[in-house]
Amino acid sequence: MKKPTKQEIRRQLDRETAEFLNRGGAVKEVARGATGLVDGRYDERSLAFEKPREERTPVDDVLIAIDQRREAQRKPARHASNRTVRKGPKKKVIYDDFGEPLRVIWED
Repeated sequence: MKKPTKQEIRRQLDRETAEFLNRGGAVKEVARGATGLVDGRYDERSLAFEKPREERTPVDDVLIAIDQRREAQRKPARHASNRTVRKGPKKKVIYDDFGEPLRVIWED
């Protein structure tokens, strides 16, 4: 099923609003900013800054442990001494214009 476009949603809302008004419904106009008021005042329960500051649980040691584990994962141990570097010829495949292999040559 196809998701409706914004234009289709707008049309549907306009249609439903017109039907509501035609059935006798009414839209009440409210002064700007008045909808956030309860009895002419702001609702004190909705104001976040009026509450006293809550005590926080210190988690510094947990954060330090997490950072240490993250650093250990980021820096893997490299063992360059165990690797052997070959200084020999290398195989190279020559392809034609269509991507088909033509021949194999050895490069130094």
